[in-house]
Amino acid sequence: MSQVTQQKQLITMLELQDSMNKKVHSEWLQQNFAWYRAIWIECGEMLDHYGWKWWKHQSPDLEQVKLELVDIFHFGLSCRLSDSNNYTQIAENLAYEFSDIRCGDEFRTTLEDLALNTLQTKSFNAQIFAGCMQQIGMSFDELFTTYVGKNVLNFFRQDHGYKEGTYHKKWHGQEDNEHLVEVVNSLDTSAEDFAKQVYQALKERYPS
Repeated sequence: MSQVTQQKQLITMLELQDSMNKKVHSEWLQQNFAWYRAIWIECGEMLDHYGWKWWKHQSPDLEQVKLELVDIFHFGLSCRLSDSNNYTQIAENLAYEFSDIRCGDEFRTTLEDLALNTLQTKSFNAQIFAGCMQQIGMSFDELFTTYVGKNVLNFFRQDHGYKEGTYHKKWHGQEDNEHLVEVVNSLDTSAEDFAKQVYQALKERYPS
């Protein structure tokens, strides 16, 4: 993946995150939400999915761990947006940090480093976050497609009656998450309007 493509994808995610935060609270930037706290708490939840108890057999649930990492990235982007509204500059900084990965001896220690750094700085360290991704085999492209898909589906649900209870999660014999996977796999994830394409494809599938 080229650096230009990565930065475009980061800008797309920043735009989506700002829009989602505004959907929760129109003036979210003035609320001083503790995004850092959400990050370290998610780290603890992720460790349970990965496994840490030496007195019982545990197998890492890597798919759930990856979803938790995507959740952390939501909060990490919100941290960065709280400090600046310059999407391009934030994307450039994040792209640089993703290229300068920091890892511990193994995933658990890297995750603990992320939690500790978050508590110490009350911010988001993308270098250690990228280390977590590397140690569980999660590519940046997988982070992007999972992040965008989840955000777009959440918007789609809200726009089609989720809050009012009129939204149907199952259409044509499949749950909306399954439709989402098919849609994402059929599109060019490097397209600048990827998020809009995902939304439009879901709209075309959803029964009117």
